[in-house]
Amino acid sequence: MTFTSRRGQFITLDGPSGAGKTTTVQALAAELARRGLAVHQTAEPTTGDIGVFVREHFSHIHGHALACLVAADRYEHIEHEIEPRLSAGDTVVCDRYLASTLVMQQLDGVPVKLLLDLNAHVLKPDLAVILTASPGLITERIAVRGPRNRFHLDPTAPGREVDLYDETAKILTMANVKVLIVNTGSITPAEVATRIADAIPRSSVVSAASSPPTTPQEP
Repeated sequence: MTFTSRRGQFITLDGPSGAGKTTTVQALAAELARRGLAVHQTAEPTTGDIGVFVREHFSHIHGHALACLVAADRYEHIEHEIEPRLSAGDTVVCDRYLASTLVMQQLDGVPVKLLLDLNAHVLKPDLAVILTASPGLITERIAVRGPRNRFHLDPTAPGREVDLYDETAKILTMANVKVLIVNTGSITPAEVATRIADAIPRSSVVSAASSPPTTPQEP
């Protein structure tokens, strides 16, 4: 089947710092391309004006102001990049999206209701992937690579992130978003990518390792 004649699918990857998002995005893009899909990779904050501003000023813009900037960047991202790529038939894979907002901005003291209101009209993903690992392993990974933002300086953050992502998965599921949670603690990025690719809704491109379809029983 060719996928260029229909709307593409939108896959988002979120999870605690150190869960392996960026590595998994690369592995997933390669796996989907191997299966014959046209893949477009993107990330948030974006490389647009608002996204660059957020990245450059993340260390000292906090709370409600940061949440509003992140939401504004997301709406521009959807309008100018995500929607056009989906309309062209691409499978869009996004490194961080709504789930990250619902976790990181809560860590920054913003009520979840406000975050949901700010993002009430964003595009829902066809599959929201949440990567996770044990807080201890996340702490080890952050220590090895070094802190990259102010949240990494808080020793309680890994455990709080894991818990908030569990709650976020429930929120997204209640909003009729298909959610896949994958623990990256004991499997390789390639194995994670295969699991995600097999879970993409309506995908007719399955790996050789996928389970064969069951035969319907006679009435």
